Amino acid sequence: MKKKGMIIIVSAPSGAGKTSICNSLIKSDKNIVYSISTTTRQPRKGEKNGKEYFFVDNKKFKDMVKKNLFVEYAKVHNYFYGTSKKMLEETLNKGKDILLDIDVQGAIKIKKQYKDALMIFITTPTLKILKERLIKRNKDLLDVINTRVKNAKKELMYLPRYDYLVLNDKLDISIENVKSIIKAERLSIKRNKNIIGGK
Repeated sequence: MKKKGMIIIVSAPSGAGKTSICNSLIKSDKNIVYSISTTTRQPRKGEKNGKEYFFVDNKKFKDMVKKNLFVEYAKVHNYFYGTSKKMLEETLNKGKDILLDIDVQGAIKIKKQYKDALMIFITTPTLKILKERLIKRNKDLLDVINTRVKNAKKELMYLPRYDYLVLNDKLDISIENVKSIIKAERLSIKRNKNIIGGK
């Protein structure tokens, strides 16, 4: 019997380094497939449709919701984001692990449907550091940055729902920590019951 893939959920406030960590995991591990979300937000500079996200308008997104094509969707920073049900199931059935870079709302919705999903939360050691990183990134206006920091405080309240916390102080160490978490989970008894003949 082929071992099913694992759902790896990575959530983090904006500016915590989640994208850099996820990109490193995809590059270094051939068994991890990146789940491309559908969103109503505009592409940022350098982003391509079908690579970082599938970009759609509000009308198209609502139509997809009606057709029940998403395993989860949520409104974040005034835009909608959704995870394709078809892509998720196809990837897991191939025995591949699927990496979902999603917010806390979406993470909890997926965990309700897939109890064995691995949930990792990444943040900076302090909110002050988070704000400094957002300013240094120079992508958003100050009022947007302040909103993101305010949202980060709310997101931290969901920490007890996650399995692991990674404080991203130094990026290379954080990448190794996330890799170690995934490696340990792949070797766990609960994920290898079909191999050892358990139930």
